[in-house]
Amino acid sequence: MIILPILLIFSLPLDSQTDSYIRADRLGITHISSGAVETPETRYQQALMLGAGWNRFPIYWQWAETAPGEWDWSRFDRQITNDLRFGLQINAILIGRPDFYADGERIQGMYEPIFADGTDIPAAGKALNPNNPWGVYVAQVVNRYKPGGELARSGNIPLGSGIRVWEIWNEPDFENFWRGTDRDYARLLKISYIVIKRVDPSAQVMFGGLLYPNGESNFLAQVLNIYANDPSAPENNWFMDLVAVHAYNDPWRSAWLTIYARQTMIAFGFNRPIWINESGVPVWDDYPGPTWQPESQRYATLEQQAWYYIQSAAYGWSEGADKIFFHQLYDDCGDQPAGTDFFPHNGSLCTGDNICYGDAHGLFRNLSTSQCFSHHPSPGTARPAARAFRLLAEVFGREPFENGDQVYVDDRFVTITFDRPRTNERITVMWNRRLEEATLTWQAVGQNGQLISLDGSTLIEPDAAGNYQITLLAAIPDVDRSSSDFGGVAIGGPPLILIEQRTSNIRPVEVDLESIEVEGTSPTVTPVPTSVAPRPTVNPADDITPPVAVVLALPETSPPDFTVTWEGQDNSGIASYLIWVRIDEGEWTPWLNTEATSAIFNGEPGRRYEFAAWAQDLAGNWSENINLQAQANTQVE
Repeated sequence: MIILPILLIFSLPLDSQTDSYIRADRLGITHISSGAVETPETRYQQALMLGAGWNRFPIYWQWAETAPGEWDWSRFDRQITNDLRFGLQINAILIGRPDFYADGERIQGMYEPIFADGTDIPAAGKALNPNNPWGVYVAQVVNRYKPGGELARSGNIPLGSGIRVWEIWNEPDFENFWRGTDRDYARLLKISYIVIKRVDPSAQVMFGGLLYPNGESNFLAQVLNIYANDPSAPENNWFMDLVAVHAYNDPWRSAWLTIYARQTMIAFGFNRPIWINESGVPVWDDYPGPTWQPESQRYATLEQQAWYYIQSAAYGWSEGADKIFFHQLYDDCGDQPAGTDFFPHNGSLCTGDNICYGDAHGLFRNLSTSQCFSHHPSPGTARPAARAFRLLAEVFGREPFENGDQVYVDDRFVTITFDRPRTNERITVMWNRRLEEATLTWQAVGQNGQLISLDGSTLIEPDAAGNYQITLLAAIPDVDRSSSDFGGVAIGGPPLILIEQRTSNIRPVEVDLESIEVEGTSPTVTPVPTSVAPRPTVNPADDITPPVAVVLALPETSPPDFTVTWEGQDNSGIASYLIWVRIDEGEWTPWLNTEATSAIFNGEPGRRYEFAAWAQDLAGNWSENINLQAQANTQVE
């Protein structure tokens, strides 16, 4: 696993079945696309290069029903068609209210029966009650965008493609989004669940993402108390298939809110998968943030924002969160009104009621043509958090993982381990919670490990006692203190990820090395090693330890002819390397059997190449990474 530089301007294949993007199933980004304006393809390019598998966005009712009974789906047809065309899964939010259906803070007709027969009981052939306009809206939107729905039948997308996850409102526990009561939301969710399951029984209905803006209320429990007195709730799955929470600023909240939501459901006798479908922290030291206020509450530095991404994901997954979305692809307008804009300044614009800074949440800075915050001196460029997201996708997006376990060695460190069963690997995410550099002693489970940071990776070996000695850099002082039981700063220092393959006696399969060729390649082999090999420490006759081999990092994009370099470590010395290549996520094919440590690979424009290395030592031992995984990859332009 190699973390690569992020270069994002290139031509994107339009067929999601043949391109080589990761599309991590457990990682998403909010607001990749928009229904308000046509989304440029570059936004999709950037999200896919980072490895996103999901997009999350609202389908505003008032934008779809422009007059009572009159529907205009054009903006959402365009947005959803493009999302699906680029291979993204969609977490759609049903939200909004046309003015003509206003009833104070409520939606008109919410307490009318769902069905025309005067009941809320679903049955085949029943008509919806036209006097319950929210129910009609839900039926209309789901029938249009479900797999096999109206949009699919129009021929714009494949019949099996569509939206499968419907979130009911956003942050109903936060008055900025929901001004009704808990009883009103319970009714809204019940209507939505019954109507959605009637239109698409395979769809999943999500309780709207909960912010938990203060520690004194539990909106989920309030709604469940209402359902506890509804005899139809148990037979209707408590009107939810999924529950979402929103975790910001302190990475530990991703763990805590997952625990809190789960314990709340268990108290009512059931459990559901939990998604963290918003997570993030804005930065203060980059436009449009308050760059003149380093002590700003709830803000981080650019570096800390990147560290937050990895720490938040590790915490959330360790407590069983199913999917994690980071907010958001660009700064866009954030929570500020459309058109909010200003040049970078030192605080001089903060007079009266002027909006003088924004929430710099974006993985990318806004463009110079953006509707808001359009004056960054480096418009459209990636922040360090983009590299962090890409690393998460590389490590956690290619293979299933499980069994997240938090292990506190002492109060200085956080270490969270995961298992990758198919490859028999242990993944450990670790960071320092204190303000002084410290060394972590960590027991090894294999012969070596790949230690990955946001800057690259290296092979490490345990000491004579079977432990790794890993230096973890200090955290940066911040205003927020962690809400975890262990205290310390909210955002820890630079995280590291250690990947180990557990020791086994399995050896690589025999490979026919005669006349190995790969389509589109004519290797030019470097005649001498490009680095000095480690001196042997064991007589080959006594060596029973497998060697280790790794292909070094490649740039994100390469010309057709590019150099591939590899290296190895072994007690008795490396006899030869077997280098593998995979083209566009096809089958792994042996490329070179050589004693050299680099070669020129001849690729073809528009294709993506992945490489992995095996080694055989002088004692005849093969390296143990027989389940091939890419150690380096690049896109040829």
